[in-house]
Amino acid sequence: MTCLLVEDEPLARLRLSDYIRKVPFLIPEGVFESTEDALPALLNRKPDLLFLDIEMDGLSGLELLAALPYRPAVILTTAYDQYALRGFELGVADYLLKPYTFERFLQAVLRVKEAVAASREYFFVKTEYRLQKVDFSEILFIEGMRDYRRLHLTASKIMTLETFGDLERQLPAGRFCRVHKSYLVALDRVESIERDRIRIGAEYIPVSDTYREDFYRKIGRPAK
Repeated sequence: MTCLLVEDEPLARLRLSDYIRKVPFLIPEGVFESTEDALPALLNRKPDLLFLDIEMDGLSGLELLAALPYRPAVILTTAYDQYALRGFELGVADYLLKPYTFERFLQAVLRVKEAVAASREYFFVKTEYRLQKVDFSEILFIEGMRDYRRLHLTASKIMTLETFGDLERQLPAGRFCRVHKSYLVALDRVESIERDRIRIGAEYIPVSDTYREDFYRKIGRPAK
């Protein structure tokens, strides 16, 4: 997830940059001391996430946000709590009140990551020597096969060395569910369930005890 940081306080900028480096899925696209310097980068790079201070010389963080023609996910970082209401009116994802801990920072970032994943309709899977784009809507289920995972799609199959954990981190949690140590299913592709066996097309997939409660919760039915 690409991100950009706008912060005019040197120590706060250094601390936040260090926090960003500790999170493997955050890809920094730039660090800026002012909104004026950041604006061209925001328009050209369009990062997924913007860390934004509020009180800065010239254009304030909130004024920058209101002026943007597109809206990235935004986490406000400020020492002043009186801007919280205005920030949420502008649709910010979270509001970090300085000084904040790494744990609080990570909580905010994970919330954004989940929201970004939910709004995106595809992801990339590493297969052989390339990254293959896969639309979420194409996935029927994913099958574990020793060292490989096989993605069963509507019109093809893809083999990958990525683990179930790797794949689950990229899939929207509300649309997919692990049902067995060897299976993960697309919930909207489930046609029927009988005696803890899921039917998707001509395939029958078992629901194991480990994943039964979570699966039935996601489809809105009590676990048996």
